[in-house]
Amino acid sequence: MSDVGVLAERLGTALCKAELRLVTAESCTGGGIAEAVTAVPGSSAWFDRGFVAYSNEAKYEMLGVAPSLIETHGAVSEPVASAMAQGACVGRMDLAAVAVSGVAGPGGGTAAKPVGTVCLAFAVSGRRAFARTLIFDGNRTEIRGQAVCAAISGLIETLESR
Repeated sequence: MSDVGVLAERLGTALCKAELRLVTAESCTGGGIAEAVTAVPGSSAWFDRGFVAYSNEAKYEMLGVAPSLIETHGAVSEPVASAMAQGACVGRMDLAAVAVSGVAGPGGGTAAKPVGTVCLAFAVSGRRAFARTLIFDGNRTEIRGQAVCAAISGLIETLESR
């Protein structure tokens, strides 16, 4: 089993223990987190839904991200990732959310946000989300894979520290 498969199984165990279900809000990973966790047999017991909100419009429409957040901070930012995670949980108290937005490349990077910049956010049971920014090396596929692993690992860490 791959590293991401092992992480996905650990996440399922942590979610079941916490009596929570997972929701994903993904941009640069394009559904990779949802794909990784639903590859785990029995994931229907703990995976609720996934959003792929690749465009800014999708972030507004699907997740309720305020356009002003993207205008002020850019789509690849901790405030936007946090809003994505919180938006994915609206109206539910039984969810743990992970959100990701980043620059997977090969183009699109800037001096302030180079290729490999990924913002991750985590929200549990309707509480305020918290975010972190990581910078990964590699090509597009490698950056996206690292982002998926970091998102799953970060949510495991969040659940285990509750």
